[in-house]
Amino acid sequence: MKFRHALAAGAAALCLSVSAHAAEFINVLTGGTSGVYYPLGVALSQIYGKALPNAKTSVQATKASAENLNLLQAGRGEIAFTLGDALNEAWKGNDEAGFKTPLKKLRTVAAIYPNHIQIVAAADSGIKTLADLKGKRIAVGAPKSGTELNARDIFRGAGISYKDFAKVEYLPFGESVELMKNRQLDATLISAGLGVAAVRDLATAVPIVIIPIPPEVVAKIGEAAYQVGTIPADTYKGQAAAVPTVIVQNFLVTHEGVSSDSVYAMTRSMFENLDQVTAAHAAAKAIDRTKAATGTSVPLHPGAEKYYREVGVIK
Repeated sequence: MKFRHALAAGAAALCLSVSAHAAEFINVLTGGTSGVYYPLGVALSQIYGKALPNAKTSVQATKASAENLNLLQAGRGEIAFTLGDALNEAWKGNDEAGFKTPLKKLRTVAAIYPNHIQIVAAADSGIKTLADLKGKRIAVGAPKSGTELNARDIFRGAGISYKDFAKVEYLPFGESVELMKNRQLDATLISAGLGVAAVRDLATAVPIVIIPIPPEVVAKIGEAAYQVGTIPADTYKGQAAAVPTVIVQNFLVTHEGVSSDSVYAMTRSMFENLDQVTAAHAAAKAIDRTKAATGTSVPLHPGAEKYYREVGVIK
């Protein structure tokens, strides 16, 4: 009798083990909690949870683009946010950008909204142009993040290198803003959607100026991922006029190991619930399904491609 009970218990444990192993996990890789990726990731995880009722969804705060792409390649996440320039560098394998080898397991899900490069300076710093940043203390984003890659490219286009600054800090948005509030930094470069919480927070604490990035600087960068853009007037407190800047497209990316059914469900559910995504952050207002399957050389995941063909985005 004891033997039978032992067999039954063993069989039950085996079933539980198989069931647990078969459970699907959808880990959404985002960015710092004071950026745009994180609140959007929280909204998407909730949407995915309803679209995939048998999956366990979670949200992970990260250092954003480069870390997210490396985690996807290693199978340690199922879907992630990234900047387009970082995605292109990952596909090619650029060690200086944080990718020791080409990340060929990556697959695109959707082009989403553009990041606006926002170089924010304290109003009393005397900084009004890119040239004025020389000799100042600046934060350029977390090490090898998409923001930091943007910083390198933009300053290169402006004829400036990190050696020209008095001090360079490699920090996520929230930390750089705190240092600016404490007068330990003069400026910070933030690559994010318009109205990002970190800049709004800073603008309510101290007077700020947004430094223009002229179209000629964008042209000198020489990368297709960078386009001319504008930060509209009154995006932040005290910003009375529109400011020229650079925009870089953001993407949702997965890897080849995630099933087509799951990626199809995630892609479809996002576009069917854009009001919920936009409620999480206004940057999502720029998500356009008609442009979602374009903008990068990284192949679409078959699940995403199935959805775009179904709705006529891809013929």
